Amino acid sequence: MSDDVAPGHVRVRLDLSYDGTAFSGWAKQAGGRRTVQGEIEDALRTVTRSRETYELTVAGRTDAGVHARGQVAHVDLPREVWAEHHDKLLKRLAGRLPKDVRVWALREAPQGFDARFSAVWRRYAYRVTDNPGGVDPLLRGHVLWHDWPLDVDAMNEAARALLGEHDFAAYCKKREGATTIRTLQELSLEKGADGIITATVRADAFCHNMVRSLIGALLFVGDGHRPPDWPGKVLAVGVRDSAVHVVRPHGLTLEEVGYPADDLLAARSREARNKRSLPGAPGAGCC
Repeated sequence: MSDDVAPGHVRVRLDLSYDGTAFSGWAKQAGGRRTVQGEIEDALRTVTRSRETYELTVAGRTDAGVHARGQVAHVDLPREVWAEHHDKLLKRLAGRLPKDVRVWALREAPQGFDARFSAVWRRYAYRVTDNPGGVDPLLRGHVLWHDWPLDVDAMNEAARALLGEHDFAAYCKKREGATTIRTLQELSLEKGADGIITATVRADAFCHNMVRSLIGALLFVGDGHRPPDWPGKVLAVGVRDSAVHVVRPHGLTLEEVGYPADDLLAARSREARNKRSLPGAPGAGCC
C-alpha cells in the first residue's frame, strides 16, 4: 500500500458526523443494507454527476448502531472534478444526504495524509446512566440505562489497570490473522450533574468490540458484581471471559480523531502500516 495519490487526482479530507441508529455500520455491505459509507458515496457521485463511485477511506469503521461526532475520511477525486465542484460541494452534499449524516468540512488534504493510517489516536465516549427512572426519552438513542447503582470511583480504579500497551485479546472479538495489541491512552469515567456517566476511551486504535467490552467489564465492577481488580486480571489471562458482556452500541460515540503535524503525516502512516500490516490494522472495524 502507498500514500501516493494517483496522477491527476486530489486527496480530499472530509470531517463528518452521523447518528448510527438506522445504519448497519460504516462500511458498505452486500445485500443492500444501509451504511454511512454507502450514503456518502452515493451522494458524492450524484452531486458531482459522475459515473464512477469514489471510494472513501475512514479513520474508524464503526459498528451498527454506533454514532460519530468527529469522524474523518478521505477520498481521491479527479482533479477536474474537484476544481469544478469544490466551492459548492459542501452545500450540495447537505441537500442530498439524509438527515442522520452530515459532512461538515471538505478540504484538500496535506501531502501524506491518510484518514486511517495517519491517525495517532481515536477518542470515543460511552454514556450510561443508573438513574432508577431510566433514560431521558430525548437521549434514549445515545445513553445506556444500567438498572443497578454504579460506583464511579470503583470503575475508575479498575480502569487504571487497563492503561498502556497490552494484548487486549480478552476484550476483542478475534479475527483471523489480526493483532489485538493496542495502546490504551485514556480510560476514565465522570458522572455529570444530569446523572449521565461518560466514559472517555482513547487509544492508538481499537480492535473489534474492544470499547464496548471494556465498558461491560467496568459496569460489572461499578454495580458490585466484581471487585476493582477483576478487569485487570481478565486482561492478563488474555482470553474471553463469559462474564465480560459487550454492551449495546447506542451508548457509543466516536468523538475525535487525532493526527500529527502535516510534516509527520506520511511517516506516521508508514509506521502504522509496519506495526499492523495484518488485517485489523488501525481503523479496522470496531468498537
